Amino acid sequence: MGSFRDQKILITGGSSGIGKLMAETFAGEGARVILWSNERIPLEAVAKEFGERGLHCATYLCDVSRPYSIYDTAKRVLAEHGPIDILINNAGVVSGRPLLEIADAEIRQTFDVNALAPIWLTRAFLPAMIERRRGHIVTIASAAGLIGAPGMTDYAASKHAAVGFDDALRAELRHLGHPEIRTTVVCPYFISTGMFEGASSATPLLPILTPEYATRRIVRAIRRKRRRLLLPRSVILVYPMRLLPTPIFDWIVRALGITRSMDRFTGRRPG
Repeated sequence: MGSFRDQKILITGGSSGIGKLMAETFAGEGARVILWSNERIPLEAVAKEFGERGLHCATYLCDVSRPYSIYDTAKRVLAEHGPIDILINNAGVVSGRPLLEIADAEIRQTFDVNALAPIWLTRAFLPAMIERRRGHIVTIASAAGLIGAPGMTDYAASKHAAVGFDDALRAELRHLGHPEIRTTVVCPYFISTGMFEGASSATPLLPILTPEYATRRIVRAIRRKRRRLLLPRSVILVYPMRLLPTPIFDWIVRALGITRSMDRFTGRRPG
């Protein structure tokens, strides 16, 4: 398995949750970690913590919902650190309410962060990867990118877009003669980081994942350059289920409790 020592790894949404946990793992192995976040205080806290622990960490304040912010920050990173070895598109947002209760601006924000930001970031850092003939682009999508549920119309649509982006990018890189640029898409069920506070699971087949478990599996998948990671493994059942007639598919989804999973969603509360 590969080593992360001296690898330059950029993680968006890196000031909390699995972004921060991944950063700790990579930095602990000697990687040169670069964290992006739109939250100044948590980002500064992470930088201070890493410094006190002797871990390498560079931080950048960036609003990934805005293309110009991404491109401007990417230029700074390339100028100050050079080409990136691993890009991890981790930043994400969720509204968690029925479609008619979500404001237009919230829907746009969901797509800007979950679906479009990975595209802008890839456009910013892929040219240098192609020039060096090496690189790895990781997209943290969601199991909601494979199957939707009530209260997740905008979120599921944005994560379907993220999964589709990875599929097309992987094929495009090979088609254009750049198979050395690897891609990995990660589709986890709910992770208990606070982002999906109140969301539930009605079946042992789809347990709520701990951040530590999810991080271990994601890091291992990146290390092994896996093309796709489904968490838990039972998420793979979505693929054969899709071959069933829609009424049967919908009945199974209801029986598994997926349609009720967001009924008590509250999300991450301020403070």
